[in-house]
Amino acid sequence: MPGMYADDDFDLAGFAVGAVERRSLLPRLNDIQASDVVIGVPSSGVHSNGFSLVRKLISIKNVKYTDLTPFDKTKTFGDVLLAPTKLYVKPLLKAIQSGKIKALSHITGGGLMENIPRTLPKHLAVVLDASKWEVQDIYKWIKSEGNIADREMLKTFNCGLGMICIVSQSDAPSVLDMIHSNGEKAYIVGNVIQRKDEGVIVNNFPVTPKTQLPLIKKKRVAVL
Repeated sequence: MPGMYADDDFDLAGFAVGAVERRSLLPRLNDIQASDVVIGVPSSGVHSNGFSLVRKLISIKNVKYTDLTPFDKTKTFGDVLLAPTKLYVKPLLKAIQSGKIKALSHITGGGLMENIPRTLPKHLAVVLDASKWEVQDIYKWIKSEGNIADREMLKTFNCGLGMICIVSQSDAPSVLDMIHSNGEKAYIVGNVIQRKDEGVIVNNFPVTPKTQLPLIKKKRVAVL
């Protein structure tokens, strides 16, 4: 991460190893079919991806992390960008244990465009309707102020969805109920289709923030 570490800094990371019965492994590629439903679970914000682009944009626009955002005068850019990454184990565990979820896709680096196809058979794709979930204003601001193309946004950020579930149409209501019963929002955001070109098609992707900062002239920001 350019600009994050000085010469004497180091990054400490940890991990956990788990075990699962082979019959419970996801994705169940042979079970996924066209007409299956895509359920989206909201993100809490940027999570931990796309920060090279975000930090470059913040620098170019001469924004301070302590500045109030133009879309929420009660929060600073630091508040919004450093919102803790949401954990999905508790909200989703009951639905996973039910056996009704065919695939899960955690939307991390690579965004919606690159993560979802990893959990699908090669001959299938998903079509999503961005009007079915909340694309947080921070993404609209990043897109507008950075002059960033839709596709770049969708393959860099989660754009409001932190987890994707693939389920059959008949199981969708009960899976939604199980997620909701654990205090988490979830929406039907699309469906599985036969793949022709892209693995993910996103319709109605928002492009305009509610309020735009009157900052310096826009410059195009490269994704690092």
